[in-house]
Amino acid sequence: MYAANAYNTYKTNSINYAPKEQLLLMLVDGAVKFSKIGRQAIIDKDIKKAHENIVKTENIFYELMASLDISKAGNWGQSLMSLYDFIVRRLTDANMKKSEKIMDEVIPLIENVKDTWEQAYKISKTSKN
Repeated sequence: MYAANAYNTYKTNSINYAPKEQLLLMLVDGAVKFSKIGRQAIIDKDIKKAHENIVKTENIFYELMASLDISKAGNWGQSLMSLYDFIVRRLTDANMKKSEKIMDEVIPLIENVKDTWEQAYKISKTSKN
């Protein structure tokens, strides 16, 4: 019991005190994880689990969209917003149809978003040094 409470406290603190860039990486990591759980739940015919995890993934992308300042990001930001919007729409389609095929289409896009943000984070860390 103590170990579980200590872990939960650590996890909460790591989220509460993480830099903005690290929080973004945590979000996109979660999006990959939840989308894959949702896909597997579709295969397993676990409708509730599929729905919950696809919605979690959608919510992450809604958060990413809300935090994207297009006025500062310019064309790059607009392209990113369009990609996020496309991902959310496809996730919604996959959830409504419980479609493994749509999930197979969208998961690589989510992984690409994660990879892009990881690269940007690494570049920003090395340029600050």
